[in-house]
Amino acid sequence: MESNFVDYVKIMCRSGKGGKGSMHLKHVKYNPNGGPDGGDGGKGGSIYLRGNHNYWTLLHLKYERHIFAEHGGNGGKDKCHGTDGKDVYIDVPCGTVVYNAETGKYVCDVTYDGQEILLLKGGRGGLGNFQFRTATNQAPRYAQPGEPMQEMTIILELKLLADVGLVGFPNAGKSTLVSSLSNARPKIANYPFTTMEPSLGIVGYRDNKSFVMADIPGIIEGASEGKGLGLRFLRHIERNSLLLFMVPGDTDDIKREYEILLNELRQFNPEMLDKHRVLAVTKCDLLDEELIEMLKETLPEDLPVVFISAVSGFGLEELKDVLWRELNAESNKLQALTSEDSLVHRDKDMTRFAEELADEGEDEDIEYIDDDDVEDLDDFEYDEDIEAEE
Repeated sequence: MESNFVDYVKIMCRSGKGGKGSMHLKHVKYNPNGGPDGGDGGKGGSIYLRGNHNYWTLLHLKYERHIFAEHGGNGGKDKCHGTDGKDVYIDVPCGTVVYNAETGKYVCDVTYDGQEILLLKGGRGGLGNFQFRTATNQAPRYAQPGEPMQEMTIILELKLLADVGLVGFPNAGKSTLVSSLSNARPKIANYPFTTMEPSLGIVGYRDNKSFVMADIPGIIEGASEGKGLGLRFLRHIERNSLLLFMVPGDTDDIKREYEILLNELRQFNPEMLDKHRVLAVTKCDLLDEELIEMLKETLPEDLPVVFISAVSGFGLEELKDVLWRELNAESNKLQALTSEDSLVHRDKDMTRFAEELADEGEDEDIEYIDDDDVEDLDDFEYDEDIEAEE
């Protein structure tokens, strides 16, 4: 069954070209020397990106291979102005990053609802010969062509906006924790890779406060080399303020598994290690206090550690307290302000995207389709035929 969660798409976009200015001399029996009256061409349509909180995936754009704006209309006689091309707005979820698919360069970032960003500007319409009349040139026989359209093939990449991102091996209890702390209902089963797509949950806290938690599919050792589900979904925790590492309590070496997860993040993006981190030891409902104290001595001392059980509720209140304290720590706020989300502005290797698109059958080359009525403006020739009205 096809997943409804789509976090990247490839689209070829093209703005509208400007309409031609009209070259026309008015010549009627009651005014045989009426002079130039050619109108201006219309403006071509532009393409905008617009943040829309009603969308949370890019599914609605999955099969939009081409998005074209309208061309501007040509000017006419009697100083008639050509019609302006209609602008096109592409609605995307908040947290969408745009890259140039051909160069991999960062283009823009849509972060809040209602934000509008000009992606491709429509061409200006050409001036008619009426605009070129002078005292010494009272019958100009030329007009401007419209400005050409702009084209770009873009990659839209969605990064979920959340406060806390969960990092752990498959079957570490991430989905169970999200379902216990929020109203989210991710799939839960007793086998690895139960979670195949990211999900968000709103965790309630004291005094009607809350924070957002992101659950992503589990990663394994060697994920940076493409094993398991790879590192594809780690983009969804790049923007999280806090990373919650989850390791089961029945693991042979909790510290070693934590270090493996940390190394995979380092392979994906070293800057993610600058984020605040919390370690949650899960599935502790069968551990007694003496064993928990023994395990504490073997765990890293440079980060908060909480022992929890999402099934029984053991340690969940303490976990929320720790997460809230870390989220509101001054050092965490300062890091978020000074980084200015620099993770978003990294240029992308489009080879990786091509491989990902190929996995979903979307690696076909996008054809640059020209409308039948599109003319090459470089071959434009001024029409010096004078239209006459009897």
